[in-house]
Amino acid sequence: MLANLLNVDALHPLMVHFPIALLLVAPVFVILAIAWKRNELPISITALILMALGTIGAFVAAASGEAAEDNVSGAAARAVLDRHEDLATTVEITFSALTLLFAALLFLPRLFHHPLRRLTMVSATIVFLGLYLAGAILLAVAAHQGGRLVHEFGVRSPVTALIPGT
Repeated sequence: MLANLLNVDALHPLMVHFPIALLLVAPVFVILAIAWKRNELPISITALILMALGTIGAFVAAASGEAAEDNVSGAAARAVLDRHEDLATTVEITFSALTLLFAALLFLPRLFHHPLRRLTMVSATIVFLGLYLAGAILLAVAAHQGGRLVHEFGVRSPVTALIPGT
């Protein structure tokens, strides 16, 4: 029982939901930072931390998914798995870039002692949110492919052996 919990492949279903939640909640804080000018910096830093943790979590989830791929059999399921893996890699790259972009937007003007005008900052943030929306859609499609593996093809993790009725 404990051995199943310690297997990285068994933990993939548990690890994958954490970064999804963080990455989808982060833009709410970006919007709050725009709306709540007085607390813009601390709220923006909170958004950046959520993005960073979500991005790191995406890499951890992908690594656990690599370990879990031996549980997939059949040509159709393997094709969905390949698509899921490709999308997961793109998600890792996309959110790494988005996190770095947001950090640059947040800290570079301060680093060079050249703060952006409010209108410029809001405009740049809106453009950023548009890019982030594209990343979120990509994340949702990747998650959907993982869901297909579970619900359409019956792929299960060894940890499900610990849950009664599975």
